[in-house]
Parts: sequence; C-alpha cells; structure tokens
Amino acid sequence: MSVIESIMNIPAGHEQNIFGQFDLFLKKIEKTLHVTVIARNSELKIIGSEVSTKRAKSVITELIKLSEKGSTITEQNVNYALSLSMEGNVETLSELDNNIICRTINGKPVKPKTIGQKKYIDEIKNKMITFGIGPAGTGKTYLAMAMAITAFKNNEVERIILTRPAIEAGENLGFLPGDLQSKVDPYLRPLYDALYQIMGAESYMSNSEKGLIEVAPLAYMRGRTLDNAYIILDEAQNTTPAQMKMFLTRIGFGSKAIITGDLTQKDLPANAVSGLDTAMKVLGKIDDIAFVRLTSEDVVRHPLVQKIVNAYEAYENREKKKKDQRRHEG
Repeated sequence: MSVIESIMNIPAGHEQNIFGQFDLFLKKIEKTLHVTVIARNSELKIIGSEVSTKRAKSVITELIKLSEKGSTITEQNVNYALSLSMEGNVETLSELDNNIICRTINGKPVKPKTIGQKKYIDEIKNKMITFGIGPAGTGKTYLAMAMAITAFKNNEVERIILTRPAIEAGENLGFLPGDLQSKVDPYLRPLYDALYQIMGAESYMSNSEKGLIEVAPLAYMRGRTLDNAYIILDEAQNTTPAQMKMFLTRIGFGSKAIITGDLTQKDLPANAVSGLDTAMKVLGKIDDIAFVRLTSEDVVRHPLVQKIVNAYEAYENREKKKKDQRRHEG
C-alpha cells in the first residue's frame, strides 16, 4: 500500500475551532482514518494511504466550511463528518448548516445536524402528520418543538398543543402532592424544558395564559377537535392503540401533527401492545402521513450517548437471536 502526502491550508483564525482543544479533533481524524496529520501554523500535512488521505482532506474541508460560516465545531460534527466520509458523502455536512429553523432565546441557531434530521424536518414541512421514530438524543422532540414555535410565530397556526402519556418511566412514584396540574407536570417537564429554551419562560407564560400554548397529558385530548394547531405527541411508544387512534382522530382543519417515540424505551405493562407499533402497521401507506426513522448516527447529544445506544442495540439483537434460536430448537 503506497503512502502519499497531501498539503492543505487552514484559514487564519480558524485553527483552534477546527483542531479542537489540545488538537482533540485532529487526533480523532488521525485515529479513525489511520492517517498522520502534522499542523504547522496554518498549514496541514496529511500522510497516509490515498483513500484515507482523501477522506481526511474532505472531512477537514467540511469543517473549514462550517467554521467559516461562524459555527463552533463540536465533537458531534467531527464524528458525523467521519461517518459521512466512509460513505463518500461528507459534502452534505456544510449544506445542513444552512437549514436554520429558528433561534433559541439566547440566539443559538436550531438546525438539523444530520441527514436523518434534515429528512425529518422536510417531512414535517410537507406532510400533515409526521412520525419521528428513533433512539434518545436524536432531536425528535426538540426539532418538532422548534418547527411548532416557528409556525406559531409566523402565524401559520393559532396555537400549539403539546402532549404525552402520563406513564412512569419504570418506577412507581406513588401519590404526588398538589392539584391536578402539579401532579401531571413532572411527566411533561421535557416539553417545558424545550419551550423555555426556544421561546423563553416569559413568552411561554404569556401565551399559555391566553390559551395559545397548551401542555397537557394525553388523556385531556379526548372529545376535542383541534383546528389550526400544531400538535406534538411525545413518548408515543407509551400509548395504547386506543389512545393513539383517539389522538390521531382529534386532528382538525389547518392542523399539523408530529408524533415522536422510541420503540426501545416502552414503559407500558408487560405484554401490552404499543399504539406506536400499531400505527406503523396500519398507517404506512396513507398519503400525507410520513414515518421517519432516526438511528444512532443521528444522535446529537454527548458522543457517549451514541455509544450507549449502539451497545444496547447490539445487546438486544443478540438476545433476540438467542430467543429465536431457542424457539426454533424447541
């Protein structure tokens, strides 16, 4: 295998952003692609096989484009660029940076960071009902919230309705003190967190008092017709088929619905059927309903979360194979 050298320049002032603290990002590129990267001032020398050198150069080129647009390079950006380089599709990374949905209360842009997330956003724009299905950390709820708040601010809808089933995550919390609202608030906290971050607590409180933004458990949706609204159902894997049907039949004219869920984190009683599973089987061929599957590659939290998701997926697949084998042998 022949070893080649490739030289490239880094624009002045962008070195630290692209290299990472203590050259962390360069070291990750070296380790992943099996190349040697030597940095001297604003010049980089990349040494390795022709394929590896080409991939490393394409990854660094995309990181330069991101940095020149004013983005702060994160480990997630580097990991995803490396993943795309294996598929020869790394040029997509800087294109994703153009798709700003909105900005948080602190001015931070909210935008898709992976191809899967961009597909999710595109389907939300084009379809009346979108199912976002994937593991923790893929931005399902947060991006849905950003789309809802943007549509609300642009007067595309009159109100936002956020809901999720009030099911405990694998533990019995017992009797909670306070009135009905304070009893259900802990279940809805993730929705509040996203609202406060994107919209701001003051704006949320003002619109909530006017009835323009509603955060409520799924049981509160029964018997209602929801017109001209952006409706988000979170944690849909914890619905029953009857609850899912009830929710989907609430949607009225001028409304858009986003249903998010993680099929690997069900908190339903043992042997209970998930409404999300049933919906995927029943509604798969209906126009204007989209199903977007996000994967561990779309995880945008701490890189360790991606490793955890992959480890659990591998474990669950092994256990499923063992069960299938025992069933076959029996």
